[in-house]
Amino acid sequence: MNIHLFEKLQNDGLVSPTSTEKVRLISANKLFSLHWELKTILYLGVLLLSGGLGILIYKNIDTIGHQAILALIALISAGCFAYCYRKKLPFSWNKVLAPNGFFDYVLLLGCLTFLTFLAYLQVQYNVFGTRYGAATFIPMLVLLFCAYFFDHLGILSMAITNFAAWLGLTVTPLQLFQSNDFFVTGRLINTGVFIGALLVFIAYMGDRKNLKKHFAFTYSNFGVHIFMIACLAGLMGDGFGNRYGDENGYGYLGWFLLMAAVTVFCYMQAMKKRSFYFLLIVALYGYIGLSYMVVRGLVAIDSMGAFYLGMLYFIVSGIGAVVFLVNINKRIKKA
Repeated sequence: MNIHLFEKLQNDGLVSPTSTEKVRLISANKLFSLHWELKTILYLGVLLLSGGLGILIYKNIDTIGHQAILALIALISAGCFAYCYRKKLPFSWNKVLAPNGFFDYVLLLGCLTFLTFLAYLQVQYNVFGTRYGAATFIPMLVLLFCAYFFDHLGILSMAITNFAAWLGLTVTPLQLFQSNDFFVTGRLINTGVFIGALLVFIAYMGDRKNLKKHFAFTYSNFGVHIFMIACLAGLMGDGFGNRYGDENGYGYLGWFLLMAAVTVFCYMQAMKKRSFYFLLIVALYGYIGLSYMVVRGLVAIDSMGAFYLGMLYFIVSGIGAVVFLVNINKRIKKA
């Protein structure tokens, strides 16, 4: 309750002092919500439990035995899935709420232990052999099924991550430093573009066909970031230009046009959904891409005047970007 509003109404003679005092007492004794604090503690508890079991097993591997460890992990995972299956509400393509406060965390623990079980099998017994695609494809299918069947956004994020790993979109900092190639390879960039475009398309179709519409944000969030980062990598690495075989070196223009087209599309969708978050990230990625093109053109001029133009550009464009975002935020709030 807004106590200042009641005080104003009291001054205008519309509310009695007694009523205002009651509202003030209610506001002073208002309960404080611990919803997100408890959810955070529960999520941390699941992660600490799975991590603690891993450390305990690692330190006592010689005395416990591999079969006993696998049986324990499988038992925990099966127990979690059995609990979730018994407690879940009927499936629907609309949003399905969790039946109780522990359901989501039990499901998360079941999926984490399932992934641990498969990883243990591969490391210890090499059940997949050299077919590393199967080692990521099977968990991806299980996680995707669980995400839709139990309606869990966290499991959906894990499934998307597995999907990217299955297609080979994995880069580690050590790999970048060892290969001394911060623009990675054309294959990796193309994979990122494909995954990003596919995820954005799934989000768009799911929202349009009313199939788990609340999953659209997660798909779009992963898709936009992956796609834009891949486009920036292609743009700054000359795309398929000097680095990837085009002697003319104009491949970066194709990447810039592709990025511009997707930026416009995402901007229109964000305005339609009134999502300032997506407007912000699209504007930032678009600004980085545009600034790269401007700097590239100024460097080609190679003069002191171009340097001053570059400084002026960043000052003016930075102010313009802030003004643009502030005005867009106001428009969204009014709408």
